[in-house]
Amino acid sequence: MPSLLIATLTFLAYAGLSAYFWRAQNDGDTDSLSRGAVGHLILVPLALHGYILGSDMFADGDFDFGLLNALSLIFWLTLAIYWVSRFFYPIGQLMTLVLPLAAIVAVLPSAFPSDHPLSHTALPAFSAHIGAAMLAYSLFTIAMLHAVLISQVEKRLHQASLPRVLRNLPPLMTMESLLFRIIGIGFVVLTLTLGSGVLFAEEIFGKAWQFNHKVVFGFLSWLVFAVLLWGHTQYGWRGKVAVRWTLSGFGFLLLAYLGTQFVTEVLLRR
Repeated sequence: MPSLLIATLTFLAYAGLSAYFWRAQNDGDTDSLSRGAVGHLILVPLALHGYILGSDMFADGDFDFGLLNALSLIFWLTLAIYWVSRFFYPIGQLMTLVLPLAAIVAVLPSAFPSDHPLSHTALPAFSAHIGAAMLAYSLFTIAMLHAVLISQVEKRLHQASLPRVLRNLPPLMTMESLLFRIIGIGFVVLTLTLGSGVLFAEEIFGKAWQFNHKVVFGFLSWLVFAVLLWGHTQYGWRGKVAVRWTLSGFGFLLLAYLGTQFVTEVLLRR
């Protein structure tokens, strides 16, 4: 079955579930919906999305890790993490926000195919490094979404008006608790990613470690999140301060790979 056809089916499945969740939010039913049969149905587009990723990334025996494939993988992992987390936290409303984004990015690699194969992909160290990097991106994508929502809820509360999309979110304290747990786990994974890249560069990439712009932005992101976690632990940083640091750290992380790939593939067309 052609990849574009499967991508279309995936988009429609995501879109259908998105519409179902958006309608349920009016009744405040998203949490029970996410834990019930409809929540389990998310596995269908997730599986199709995973198949598309596998087909696109490992086509012709190469490993194609261009911008769109990386973006698609990040949101696939993000939604998978949310799907597992729904059993432990009241995040049904957050699924409502992620499903439409997953629907869009799932079709992009098939709709706009590219060819950016990487070398040394047969090495286990390379697979572990890339896997850790994408998991870190996914965790910090979730953290960024939480930070934006926390910022909007705090702003709207002071204005005594909450739009419908924000009314059924978990309490702010729950959102902040989740935010720092996610950042803590993401920080550990990011540390392993950067550390493995520095210590085992030859085994992973087949050449000595290089101090380039990707490394600079990666370590800047690591430093920002390290300071944020320290400030939260020592001084109880939260609210607007936590949101600003989270968005700054995510911005640097975005520039470390996706920003670089955007310039290379889209602007310079290499």
